[in-house]
Amino acid sequence: MGEHSVKAINTLRERKEFLYHLLNDIEVLDLMIKEDMFEKGVQRVGAEQELCVVDKYFRPATNALKLLEKINDPHFTTEIALFNLEVNLDPLELKGNCFSDMERELSFMVNRADELAHTIEDNNIVMTGILPTLRKRDLVFKNITPYERYKVLNEVLKKIRGDDFILKIKGVDEIILRHKSILFEACNTSFQTHLQIPNEDLVDKYNWSQAIAGPVLSVCSNSPLLLGRELWSETRIALFQQSVDIRNVSYLLREQKPRVSFGSDWIRESIIEMYFDDVVRYTPLLTTDIMEDAYEVLKKGDIPKLKAIQIHNSTVYRWNRLCYGQTNGVPHLRIENRYLPSGPTVKDEVANALFWVGLMQGMPEEFRNLPKRFSFNEIKENFINAARTGINTYFNWFGKGVSAKKLILSKLL
Repeated sequence: MGEHSVKAINTLRERKEFLYHLLNDIEVLDLMIKEDMFEKGVQRVGAEQELCVVDKYFRPATNALKLLEKINDPHFTTEIALFNLEVNLDPLELKGNCFSDMERELSFMVNRADELAHTIEDNNIVMTGILPTLRKRDLVFKNITPYERYKVLNEVLKKIRGDDFILKIKGVDEIILRHKSILFEACNTSFQTHLQIPNEDLVDKYNWSQAIAGPVLSVCSNSPLLLGRELWSETRIALFQQSVDIRNVSYLLREQKPRVSFGSDWIRESIIEMYFDDVVRYTPLLTTDIMEDAYEVLKKGDIPKLKAIQIHNSTVYRWNRLCYGQTNGVPHLRIENRYLPSGPTVKDEVANALFWVGLMQGMPEEFRNLPKRFSFNEIKENFINAARTGINTYFNWFGKGVSAKKLILSKLL
């Protein structure tokens, strides 16, 4: 959640005001799409790298702020826990040796962070989907990064839920526990990969990103352990959903969707469907004092920031998330792949990203209009099964049963 100056929505007036700006932003985005106002002739890739800071025994070390001060690089920023960091890589044009450049830049930054970490109580940097040495006592409120946006989010989610958070995951072993803060979210570290999508391909490419999510996840899984229990091949998927699940029993009975979600259906006509769906399904949690009237900005010939969309988007965690942004004042839309895990090495991560981007770019024409060809629930089931069983998953791939290994080797590669 990149926006620092956020506050909780506490009154009906604040909620109505934020919803006004949110609906206004969505209508302006729809207008911008119809007028084809987005960047053309170029695609970019980018990534966010989440890291664990550990001590010499590879237990979590709460020295992230000290390490950030030593690194002194705007590419590095905080995460929700004091034992995590995030690196935001510069976007690269999708051409030439961009993935080699990504690997070099990322290797340099991670190695530099690791070298400086050794100067602080002999700490280390580790890349892994879930740090296996975490214990429940590490996931307490005092270890939340002491910035307002993290405290606000924790307080808002707890207030809405009205009870402790409950974690229940069954895999090889089983874990059942209650926890008081959202810091279990900090167990998850990922390699979030962004791909800019041309306006005319948005609907088909987003649907395709959903279809390939299960197979891609199956070969990237590396997070089987949580608090000493062996659970799913990619336990992050279940853990993240439950760690910020604000639904109490009454919400569950009303079938409200969790805020961490694969989605509920295909996009059929426009990606605006997704934004309206988020407005209907998810109560706005946060707002800011700095809001713009997107219509007025557009009338003046400027490009709106659509800040209300971005704030609401930051509290709705789709595994494939659509993001609006600008490069040198020119707007673009991109898909953020949020399910790729961190680590175990930079080469692994860049290979995972390259596999995903290659599949996105190489989408066969026959896979356009997916809503007419395949059940969304079966695609969703593929994703959950991949999280559970990883490379040993058996997929339903457009009406045929096929193992993950065979699907990837004979079709997707």
